[in-house]
Amino acid sequence: MTGPSRRNRLPGGSGAYPLSMHNAKPNLASALVGHLRAQISGGAIPPGQKLPSENELIAEHGVSRTVVREAITRLQAEGLVYTRRGAGSFALTPPPPAEPAAQALVPRTVEERRQLIEYRVGFETEAAAVAARSRTAQDLSAMDQALRGFEAAAGNAAVSMSCDFEFHLAVARATGNPYFGQAVENFGPSMIAMPRGRLDSADTITADRLGSVAAEHRAVRDAIASGDPHMAAAAMRMHLGNSMLRLQSEAGLGPAL
Repeated sequence: MTGPSRRNRLPGGSGAYPLSMHNAKPNLASALVGHLRAQISGGAIPPGQKLPSENELIAEHGVSRTVVREAITRLQAEGLVYTRRGAGSFALTPPPPAEPAAQALVPRTVEERRQLIEYRVGFETEAAAVAARSRTAQDLSAMDQALRGFEAAAGNAAVSMSCDFEFHLAVARATGNPYFGQAVENFGPSMIAMPRGRLDSADTITADRLGSVAAEHRAVRDAIASGDPHMAAAAMRMHLGNSMLRLQSEAGLGPAL
């Protein structure tokens, strides 16, 4: 019988199994997340620099491709990494140190995500209305770029979440009011109501769900482009209302959508 495979070792090179095989993958992913987070926060990987490729991370840390993708997805949810399809993953500017009371809340449970969407309905509906009056051609171009990225994501959870966030950030910036943009930036990609289980498994998004969200984003973009604040606000409210229903459905709290 052969010895332990390098892929199932924890970082450190000992080859020992301090935890059961059942728990190996989550702990390997957590260790890789901690390593990359420290490099980004400490400046070893400065903002804008490309992270090592999947193959390089696999070789360096002795983990599987699934573990690497899960780690990158978690870093995206923390707002530390941005992934561009076909180009790789890049470090973002880490959030500045803050007092514990001043740190942004990060939704973790289904109820917390429901509360966040409830909050977003208020300010993002108004942001869409303001954007309809203030948007520029450059703002619409930014929305279109995020839409194209989302539609080209082919259901990849990490890429879809990143492009979803970029679309909402583009809408907020189109208001010309920096406070709207700051509100979205403070939450980062974690504001997108992606089911935790899907992120943890590096799974794909179903074609039906992807198509629904893409169509709703397109409706928001077109309403803003039309210059009609009421139509833009209604489109955003509809999108976020459907996001609430999708969240509840995927958590088993409502009918399947």
